Amino acid sequence: ILLMGILSACSPMRVTDFSGRGEPFDLFGYFSGTTHGYGLFEDRFGTIKRQFKVVIEGSIDGDKITLDEDFLYDDGETQKRVWTITRRADGSYEGRADDVIGVARGKEAGNALNWAYTLALPVGGRVFEVQFDDWMLRQQDGVVINRAKVRKFGFDVGSVTLAFTKP
Repeated sequence: ILLMGILSACSPMRVTDFSGRGEPFDLFGYFSGTTHGYGLFEDRFGTIKRQFKVVIEGSIDGDKITLDEDFLYDDGETQKRVWTITRRADGSYEGRADDVIGVARGKEAGNALNWAYTLALPVGGRVFEVQFDDWMLRQQDGVVINRAKVRKFGFDVGSVTLAFTKP
């Protein structure tokens, strides 16, 4: 019994673990209109390497939402990403963006959204394919906290932490 308890404590988090918790996430409802985000990237040692702000304009058309993201990094670099996310019949999501390789997949339950995708990430003149495992948790007062693990070849290379707010 002790061994089963230890093993279950090491199991990965599932989006269904959040069923019935807090205000429902509602991806389309939350990101419709203007959303601001403030974030940072930490390397695998916990050293903060970059900080940024993102302004997102979300527009809904039926079962699709377009998220037009404009990033401004602390070193002055800018970046743009436009997501097209489709709500599937089973309630899950599929998303595409120019720098996303293949299809991003997401599910929500309770106040959580789990979003997984592979990103073509430019670093120092090279482009690396890295996997993102995003967890967004809706909080009180219109705040969403986003934690993402970034991996390459199955190894942690860093993490992203973001706080989204509605102006």
